[in-house]
Amino acid sequence: MLDAIEARRIPVGAVVGTSSGALAGALWAAGHPAGKVAEILSSRTPFSYMGAHAAVWQGLFSMAPVIETLRALLPPTFADLPRPFAVGVAGPGGRHALLSAGDLPAAVAASCAMPVIFAPVEHGGVRWRDGGAVDRLGLGAWREWRGPRPVIVHRVARSAGVDAADDLGGAILIETPRSGASFWSLGDFGAQRAEARSRALAALGAVAGEEGGVAGETLVSPAL
Repeated sequence: MLDAIEARRIPVGAVVGTSSGALAGALWAAGHPAGKVAEILSSRTPFSYMGAHAAVWQGLFSMAPVIETLRALLPPTFADLPRPFAVGVAGPGGRHALLSAGDLPAAVAASCAMPVIFAPVEHGGVRWRDGGAVDRLGLGAWREWRGPRPVIVHRVARSAGVDAADDLGGAILIETPRSGASFWSLGDFGAQRAEARSRALAALGAVAGEEGGVAGETLVSPAL
């Protein structure tokens, strides 16, 4: 989908991502082009980032290795990014929130901390988990944050998480199939990428045209 955004030369004013969408969105918002984002995310299996966690009742694995990796790839804080960015998380009591300030690598890791599998990640004095557990897109929270702006939504066919009853009216919706990825394998990553790019180009071409143009200025990226 990011390949298509770049190919259509669509200005993007802000980015929101949840879970794996937080990973891809953060890297792209930090200035890594879509091809580099794909290279980074496909270079290792998710299992290779998993570190044992002593308090297994909080989660089987620690997000510490992920945070360490992200510190080498991302700016230290949201404020250091060239455009507004936020990640979807779930806090105490299962409340959904967007994090858009403070420690960027920790916030991205928190958005990926699947309940039971990973221990929560502390950010701003609160322990957060994967926001997809309560709202995969966080579109309602995005609209509260950014106001009535055009929006491009990338929604992957559900394999986990909760689809909130969002009003998608007026949004440019890009839908792609389930990736089939697991902790041990990303599957045929090249084929997945090509399929998503093709669908995104078709959806964006209807409004942007072959010569590029403005389809929307804010991107909402999904949990897988």
